[in-house]
Amino acid sequence: MTRRVLLVDDDMAVREALGQTLELADCEPLLAGSFVAAKDHISRAFDGVIVSDIRMPGRDGFHLLDYARQADPDLPVILLTGQGDIPMAVQAMDAGAFSFLEKPCAPATLIAGVERALEQRSVVLENRRMKLELDSGDAAARMLFGQSGLAEDLRNRVRKVARTGADVLITGEPGSGTPKVAEVVHLLSASARHPFVKRSAAGLGGADLQSALAQAGAGTLYLDEVGGLDHEAQFALLDALEAGPRARVIAGSTQDLRKLARGGAFSRDLLVRLDLMQVRVPALRERMEDVPVMFRHYVAQACEQANIPVPTITQDDMARQMAKDWPGNARALMNAAMRFALGVDEHEPIEGMGLADQMAQVERSLLIEALRRTGGHATETAKALQVARKTFYDKLAKHGLRIEDYRSSEG
Repeated sequence: MTRRVLLVDDDMAVREALGQTLELADCEPLLAGSFVAAKDHISRAFDGVIVSDIRMPGRDGFHLLDYARQADPDLPVILLTGQGDIPMAVQAMDAGAFSFLEKPCAPATLIAGVERALEQRSVVLENRRMKLELDSGDAAARMLFGQSGLAEDLRNRVRKVARTGADVLITGEPGSGTPKVAEVVHLLSASARHPFVKRSAAGLGGADLQSALAQAGAGTLYLDEVGGLDHEAQFALLDALEAGPRARVIAGSTQDLRKLARGGAFSRDLLVRLDLMQVRVPALRERMEDVPVMFRHYVAQACEQANIPVPTITQDDMARQMAKDWPGNARALMNAAMRFALGVDEHEPIEGMGLADQMAQVERSLLIEALRRTGGHATETAKALQVARKTFYDKLAKHGLRIEDYRSSEG
């Protein structure tokens, strides 16, 4: 998380005292005595927050606030005010200030306000980074989220399968997102310019299947829950797969098709034909380190759709998400994120996990988040977590984590 704070105050003694307070709280203060000295730091690219006195000679705090709002409406500005300036500070809040603090400001009060602003700034910057990846990356990078090894393996598998042009079977637990993976396969294929037709397999007859293939043309037909096809449609699909040129078929299933085939409910020949090219979507519990990335994305997505500000996501909020087993996978996580964004996040009990398991899950998630923030720097991570180095390494071993997996490419 960013720790940079642009501190603007024309009183040198106050400026330096507040700067020391920020340094003691592990912030990175940038000190400026005026708007003119500060303005070159204020831009959309500035990855920190601003703390500014209201009353300054020349350009005052109101001017600085207006300038910051024009540069980046999401850049938090905290205003410092004397006792007689509180009505002015309230006016500034209406104009878009993040908050105001009354001078003289106690160190704990200053740091608490700055921490809230830094957390909000961190969320905004992370959402922008993700949006940039969405806009600039390929469909796998844009639509399949996660930073875990399993997430990257899934993206690479989807890219490889998409290039083959072969029919595909996508498997995964309920809520894991098999339809989205199918769409990504289509978007990365040579047929991306042609239709992507989605049909629920349940109740789809042979004639319906032929019609859907015709509609897809040179594109892709996705059959959701292919295990729901009746026997007539299964044989029609097998005939189509073995016939000449047609639309690519991608089948999705959250059921065990092998078990269905052993029981006679699904054609063995059709299973063999579909299973030639398979993509398995990992369950969310297998890649819990992806939960923070996905949760933040879904919260931001929900807020954009509802046209509401993105709420602050605290470490406690995230730890609570990480402690869940997520049997509903990505769909359940998306629903939880939407409730959180709308302010109706219920603090439901975590079922299926004992206290020890929940605590271990939270501890592992905190280790992973700290390692990512420090780029895999052991000393900084142990310091951030306030544990001794030996304890830190013991916990890494306990949770099967390796420092080198989180080191940045720069070194």
